[in-house]
Amino acid sequence: MTVLTDVHTDFIGVVHQKFSDLMRDVEKAIMQMEEDKLFWTPNNHSNSVAIIIKHMSGNLISRWTDFLTTDGEKPDRNRDEEFESTVETREELLEIWSRGCQIFLEALDTIKSVHLLQTIYIRNEPHTVMEAVIRSLSHTSSHVGQVIYIAKQVTTEEKWTTLSIPKKQK
Repeated sequence: MTVLTDVHTDFIGVVHQKFSDLMRDVEKAIMQMEEDKLFWTPNNHSNSVAIIIKHMSGNLISRWTDFLTTDGEKPDRNRDEEFESTVETREELLEIWSRGCQIFLEALDTIKSVHLLQTIYIRNEPHTVMEAVIRSLSHTSSHVGQVIYIAKQVTTEEKWTTLSIPKKQK
């Protein structure tokens, strides 16, 4: 017996779940770090956890605000400013992260089946909505990995609780 599935519903559901997992991992990592470590960088060529999160949020806000009718690179976005250290507290950082995530998830919830193959633009380059969703998920995933890596480096082993399956456990 063949079960037909709704590709749209399945796709949006999977993306929603995977993105929610990424959100939770960032939040768990942030909460395990000492507050001053959120702003630490190993050198001048690297970004702190705070900067990475500001960048991810700025990217999500720009890409997913009015995404069906405007270019994903909004004229009022100041990408360079995302890489300046302006955040002062963990709470402020979590609010910034939450705002970008909320905008993405709300946009995701508005995507109808007919939108998946619709062409939208990011930096004047055409993408299908499905492509743009995957692009954002991929971009966010790579930066979440950076956040977790930094968090693990600056948090003592005794204080770190793994975000996935601990070593030597199945």
